[in-house]
Amino acid sequence: MIKIQVPEAARRIIEQLNTSGFEAYVVGGCVRDSLLGRQPEDWDITTSAKPEQVKEIFNRTVDTGIQHGTVTVLIDHEGYEVTTYRIDGEYEDGRHPKSVEFTGNLLEDLKRRDFTINAMAYSDREGLVDAFDGVKDLEGRVIRCVGNPLDRFTEDALRILRAIRFSAQLGFDMEAETRAAISVIAPNMAKVSKERIQVELTKLLLSDHPGRLKDVYENGIGPYISKHFEAAGKQPFESERFTELLPVKHMRWSGFLRLEEPEDAVRILKELKLDNDTIYQTKTLVSLWKTEISAHKPAIRQVMSTLSPELFKDLLWFQKVFCHPSYKNRLEMVEQYSEEILRAGDCIRLKDMAVTGRELIDAGMKPGPEMGTVLNRLFQLVLEKPECNNREYLMKSAEQFIKEQG
Repeated sequence: MIKIQVPEAARRIIEQLNTSGFEAYVVGGCVRDSLLGRQPEDWDITTSAKPEQVKEIFNRTVDTGIQHGTVTVLIDHEGYEVTTYRIDGEYEDGRHPKSVEFTGNLLEDLKRRDFTINAMAYSDREGLVDAFDGVKDLEGRVIRCVGNPLDRFTEDALRILRAIRFSAQLGFDMEAETRAAISVIAPNMAKVSKERIQVELTKLLLSDHPGRLKDVYENGIGPYISKHFEAAGKQPFESERFTELLPVKHMRWSGFLRLEEPEDAVRILKELKLDNDTIYQTKTLVSLWKTEISAHKPAIRQVMSTLSPELFKDLLWFQKVFCHPSYKNRLEMVEQYSEEILRAGDCIRLKDMAVTGRELIDAGMKPGPEMGTVLNRLFQLVLEKPECNNREYLMKSAEQFIKEQG
């Protein structure tokens, strides 16, 4: 008998539901991940109890999706989603059921789920419930829809991307009928919000097999995400290099968009509703990665002055992965020199310069563009010669610059 180590709090919830006369199981991704030896992110529970009954049984609950049967039970400062067995009504918008009907039958609930590997339930009392051969598909490393794949994808088009994403995260292949149905139902992706699409694409890119993004294009999904996203898919993938990048959002998106013009990369990310930090970081890497940095400390300080320390390190890593081999030796020197610059505490930020705008004002200079020009010239001097970063020398240099300005 298969045994899954269910967290104590989730086990207590199941036992309390059982004691009150209801069935209850952990279900879905936590069962799948446990069987694969992976650490589940969440432990979702399914039960024959209706939402109002769950709320009566437990002292602390939150109505997180009560219209769809979901109540979050709070135990030991942790939240566990408890959802009533349900049958989904007709899907009118290609994403959401028009209505849901609660049922006392676990198998009715499991058969509405997307893939066999996500349609298993478990409790210590009943063991594993695997009505659709999910274990067999885990062993065969296959992504297969529950029932008819055309029906599953028609109900919810986001499942198309989820199929590809799971194949990338788990390194599984797509079962033939499931793959064939993706191309047929691909136009329905136009009904899915860009935010939900972005979440799936980002998870795919952060996986161990980011090159599976090719499946999005090969199955005809790209045009229904956006015309600019579709155009980006015509660039070379070099998917084996993707895995050399850190599994960080801006690094993987930059890897995918590196051959785009920076403004085109930004447009694609904005269409997909990426956060502003990721958009900025990706734009920066896409803009700079092809620019070889001179292995001289003044030039290195100049580049470092325009980026955060973290983003500068990301740029060097990115260049190691994608730049021409002839640049690799020099890049190692750039990395070594940049570490020496940081260890020496060289000034590479305007705010760390020994003279500030306030001191120039105190010396009699009026605020304005001229003062900005003087500060920038002083900063360039310090980037060139870090030993010049002392107040006396910089104030004298400022006086000289002011005289030159007339």
